[in-house]
Amino acid sequence: MSTTHPTTLPTRRGASPARYVIAGVVLVAGMALLRVFAPGDVELGDIAQDFVTLSLAVIIESIPFVFLGIGLAVVVQVWVPERVILRVLPRNPILRRMVLSLLGVLLPVCECGNVPLSRGLVMRGLTVPEAMTFLVAAPIVNPVTIITTYQAFGFDDGILIARVVGGFAIANLVGWLFSKSPDPDALLTRSFSATCKRAQDHAHDGHSGRWRRSVENFSAETTAMMPALLVGSAVAGLIQVAISRDVLVTLGSNPVISVFVLMLLAFVISVCSNVDAFFVLALGSTFLPGAIVAFLLFGPVIDIKMLALMRTTYSARTLALLNLVVGLGAATIGLAINLA
Repeated sequence: MSTTHPTTLPTRRGASPARYVIAGVVLVAGMALLRVFAPGDVELGDIAQDFVTLSLAVIIESIPFVFLGIGLAVVVQVWVPERVILRVLPRNPILRRMVLSLLGVLLPVCECGNVPLSRGLVMRGLTVPEAMTFLVAAPIVNPVTIITTYQAFGFDDGILIARVVGGFAIANLVGWLFSKSPDPDALLTRSFSATCKRAQDHAHDGHSGRWRRSVENFSAETTAMMPALLVGSAVAGLIQVAISRDVLVTLGSNPVISVFVLMLLAFVISVCSNVDAFFVLALGSTFLPGAIVAFLLFGPVIDIKMLALMRTTYSARTLALLNLVVGLGAATIGLAINLA
């Protein structure tokens, strides 16, 4: 979308952002109360309790970062002059994407918060492949993730270096491949593409209009993100109780199978990239280093929660291709480490 430079995301007609937010709050509160009173007042089986607990954990872990990402997206869309964003980026497409893949160093938002932020970048005139480069790299190439990974593994087995360098490489590969698309608008959902085009009418609002647009954008992004987050979290919780983790762990010693097993585990558990290193650290004695690296590269970009969030922006075909590229990249790096 290099030819459009909109700055706002108007709410769709007939949509009520407050309705979605209230419904989400009620649902989360209901699940929390159900979990708290389950041992006594409400009889729940172990599977049902685990489902509620796991779904709530994903929601509670993600919500702060989602709202942080939405807030940063509003700042980018409304308050940062377009010339500032475009002026600091190199003109060369490859160098431009490389710089964008390092933007997470300045904006250390968890992966779920990067979805609304990448939407804001598109609406400020960046191309879709450029925003996707940021989206893939930011959860990995940021100070919080780097510090937590170092605290978990140090420099043992090259896991930290492989994660940072691998994340940077995969992100730029994604950006380069999607930059070859003859129609970048086709990478987006029709609704988001149409919204970007309609938003051009608000590009020259005055200072007072910016506050109004900030509220509108925040409401519209919340409307888009919250239902996807709730659905994705529920599905992640359901799959976690349906698949025995013991079965996955028994496959961890195989240098090939272990890579794909941990990638599957990363997809299912949907844990935040800021803490995923501590989660997989518990499996460090069971799984080989390459499998752990594959987990740390694949999970921050592709998991159930992220797919639900990204579906608000990208077409199903785009997400299928993104899954394939990131999956092959993470698997290749993981297998290379195990077999080296």
